[in-house]
Amino acid sequence: MIDNKKKGGLGRGLSALLSDDKASANKEVASTASIGNQAGVVINIPLTHIEVNPFQPRSTFDGESLGELADSIRIHGVIQPITVRKIEGNKYQLIAGERRLRASKIAGRTDVPAYVRLASDQESIEIALIENIQREDLNPLEIAINYKRLMDECELTQDKLSERLGKNRSTVTNFIRLLKLPPDIQAALRDNRITMGHAKALLAIDHLPTLLSAFKETVDKGLSVRQTEELVRGINLEAPSTPSVREAADKRSSEGDIFLRKIQDKISSSLGTRVSIIRTKEGKGEIAIKFYNDTDLERLVEILTD
Repeated sequence: MIDNKKKGGLGRGLSALLSDDKASANKEVASTASIGNQAGVVINIPLTHIEVNPFQPRSTFDGESLGELADSIRIHGVIQPITVRKIEGNKYQLIAGERRLRASKIAGRTDVPAYVRLASDQESIEIALIENIQREDLNPLEIAINYKRLMDECELTQDKLSERLGKNRSTVTNFIRLLKLPPDIQAALRDNRITMGHAKALLAIDHLPTLLSAFKETVDKGLSVRQTEELVRGINLEAPSTPSVREAADKRSSEGDIFLRKIQDKISSSLGTRVSIIRTKEGKGEIAIKFYNDTDLERLVEILTD
């Protein structure tokens, strides 16, 4: 369901880090015999001399896509050099271009053109992460994870990160907020079962069981982003201004009835909806189960009578 719009070129951070200008692109490709301590040139490096990037943010590579790239490399060669840094002796470490490196091995090549540059560990992390972000096939959750890694591993604030990427701070913030979603919703976002628009709408619900219930309805009914926004708006508007059963239960919990609150949350998670428990001093009480429409009521009846 994700609408993968084509992104407009490299971010400023990646362009600056790679220093990939026309001058470096037009430099003469050196022979393997000339591999030395030079930086800022494109040289052919034996594949056996290149180590993978330990900071590589990408953990999975599509086999079919790699095979297609390998076929292209057999015919046309590696058109865009990978980027490496010199580490010791005749060894180099990959900074960017692991797909091209893997496909070159599949294609049976013994060497690969590489742009050699000087880079610290932190710069290597940053380049790898930013290059990964620029891919057009990333889903919103993958982008969010990479944003968070850039912030954590490169010690960047959201303001600094937005500057590096050439994006608005609000854009960065919206992606980072996706990581607050529960695992089930993150998985749906990762698998393209919902869009970022759906996820942003659902983030307006604070209560976890209610959030999960709204998410289930969104997926089961194939709701559009606009319909999901209306669903969430309706749920939030239902909260009464006068003290509610839920607020009374919360008040009792805040006064120390933690055991009762745990039971309440356990039932809420099991049913996937808001559940409130009120107990008197004598030990009597009632359980209130929230439902939002006929379909939700039927779902709860099935669970409770199964």
